[in-house]
Amino acid sequence: MPEIPELLAPAGNLEKLKIALLYGADAVYCSGKAFGLRAGAGNLSPEELEEGVALAHQMGRRVYVTVNIIPHNGDFQDLPEYLLYLASIGVDALIVADPGVLTLARELVPHLPLHLSTQANAVNWRSVRFWQEQGVQRIILARELSREEIAEIRQKTGAELEVFVHGAMCMAYSGRCLLSMYLTGRDANRGDCAQPCRWRYSVVEERRPGKYMALEEDDRGTYIFNSKDLCLIDYIPELVELGLASLKIEGRMKSIHYVGTVTRVYRQALDAYRQDPEAFAVREEWRQELEKVSHRDYTTGFFCHPPAAEDHDYKSYGYIRTYDFVGLVRTIIRRTGGP
Repeated sequence: MPEIPELLAPAGNLEKLKIALLYGADAVYCSGKAFGLRAGAGNLSPEELEEGVALAHQMGRRVYVTVNIIPHNGDFQDLPEYLLYLASIGVDALIVADPGVLTLARELVPHLPLHLSTQANAVNWRSVRFWQEQGVQRIILARELSREEIAEIRQKTGAELEVFVHGAMCMAYSGRCLLSMYLTGRDANRGDCAQPCRWRYSVVEERRPGKYMALEEDDRGTYIFNSKDLCLIDYIPELVELGLASLKIEGRMKSIHYVGTVTRVYRQALDAYRQDPEAFAVREEWRQELEKVSHRDYTTGFFCHPPAAEDHDYKSYGYIRTYDFVGLVRTIIRRTGGP
């Protein structure tokens, strides 16, 4: 049996980093206050990054830092100092998408492993080989791949491969979206996406201004770009057999409830498969737990087949929130004696 892949969880801030580690993540990915693609996640200050790395290493875990914006010239002014700082606190890898950032990292911090962000859209084995030749150790594959394509890439390359297994999907190619910039002036490729793919749209014919035609028989319009959320909990055996290095959970913008719950479910599933592959079966309680977090309806994305109409939500942009997060247990006091 191939090795069980690393379970990689999101850490939008220091509290979520701690939760991810406590609930079973082998590694976390996070960002500093700049150069990452989740400007609204809170992210970690230099002091918090240092604390998070120290804690993870005490627990025998790893921290990967995203430096995966698509940078303009001005972004390189402060980047060298930042890369040197990340190396000084001992982060375990840098997640990069841009060749300029990659070459700068190789010059300044050549000992730091490089992971290629999904933003680089690696969808074939020749691209993976190319990035390996540039010094990239791990490829975070684009979400737009079937299991057969992943298997072929695994067969024809020697790179570590990482795939997303849970979380939000984007209608743009692995997140390389221009809608946000055009409609709001907020650049998704520099970390400030306004999520216009979740908005409600209608069609207007240019000779009939002001006449909005819904794309289906619904006077509210339709959400033509709104993908359901990815969930591959039913495919743990296949994911392990593919020989992947890491299974990644999306969600740096999500709550600590989401991070803790989803990480725990996938941790238990991987551990159950490790213990007895032949008897492995997805437990109903895992599905129930994944339904409790804030989410959209679930889909398998591109893993089983190209997304069809049923893999999008054309009626609503909102999340399913049928459970309330009440609180976080910080201390357990055990009584001895007495009633």
